[in-house]
Amino acid sequence: MAKLFEPITIGNLTLDNRIVIAPMCQYSAENGRMTDWHTIHLGNLAQSGAGILTIEASAVSPEGRISYADVGLWDDATEQAMGQVLESVRRWSDMPIAIQLAHAGRKASTAKPWDGGAQIAPDHENGWQTVSASDLPFLLDENPPEALDREGLARIRDAFADAARRAARLGIDAVQIHGAHGYLLHQFLSPLSNKREDEYGGSLENRMRFPLEVYDAVRAAFPADKPVTMRVSGTDWVEGGWDVEQSIAFAKALEARGCAAYHVSSGGLDAAQTIPVGPNYQVPLARKVKDAVSMPVIAVGLITEPEQAEAIIATGEADMIALARTVLYDPRWPWHAAAALGAKVKAAPQFLRSQPRAYKELFVQA
Repeated sequence: MAKLFEPITIGNLTLDNRIVIAPMCQYSAENGRMTDWHTIHLGNLAQSGAGILTIEASAVSPEGRISYADVGLWDDATEQAMGQVLESVRRWSDMPIAIQLAHAGRKASTAKPWDGGAQIAPDHENGWQTVSASDLPFLLDENPPEALDREGLARIRDAFADAARRAARLGIDAVQIHGAHGYLLHQFLSPLSNKREDEYGGSLENRMRFPLEVYDAVRAAFPADKPVTMRVSGTDWVEGGWDVEQSIAFAKALEARGCAAYHVSSGGLDAAQTIPVGPNYQVPLARKVKDAVSMPVIAVGLITEPEQAEAIIATGEADMIALARTVLYDPRWPWHAAAALGAKVKAAPQFLRSQPRAYKELFVQA
């Protein structure tokens, strides 16, 4: 049997296979509220045959959005809108659904990517004052963030916990905390963005303190029988920045707290990054973490071919693979991977007649 299509258990949640649909921002929300676009988008991916579907980065407060068109989960209106989308998706799919809870920190207040993606100043329409670990902007010509004081840290920590409670009410199966790609928790982790002189800055222990406090708050707020995971950039790709050795230390601290899985990405924190982009370019980071911990590790990044994904799992590079742009381009990628690897995959009864003649044992009715 193809290793990619073997079941795996994350916490108490068993997945049919090792394919994770990663969170992907759609920039199509209104005041943080999901729209019909999300019903179409998530409903489509819920028919893909993947092991689990992750809702895009969902801001825990309005100023935590990357752009003004991001999804949020911070009040009754955003919760209700997400609930309506999930009700439609679940009516036709039993695929487990996770959510990525996020705060963009200094990388917030931006235009949509197709409108250039530049930061919007606080005094402009759709803009607001950003916050971070320190008052250092991502780009020198951007409006500097405000360094969070103790009250601000407590407010954001509590917002993560509140969003986790809302996710639980919505019946979401797992939470992923976003600690990657240069967003707020990553801004605390990296010495390039964290220049604090209190107990939240300086040493690795201090830089990990606030992200671990957020993890603890989310873990306490989300049902104990459901998994909480973390997504981390394995390296900043900048000399003197966050690196894989620090990522391993963070992973060990999270595992000791009961973290159910660790999703290893990279980059996004510093404009000086030099990333060697190519197939599997982030997989070695995942492998180094996997060798140091026992919790499942997820690899992501330019994984496009079934045989490539199978090799990552079969050789022990990672326990699962995550797809983002690949599955946007080909929303039936898990079907095609199962066909290529001689495996079986779930399909809705409405799709059973599409099974190719060459793959008579491909589909299992969902």
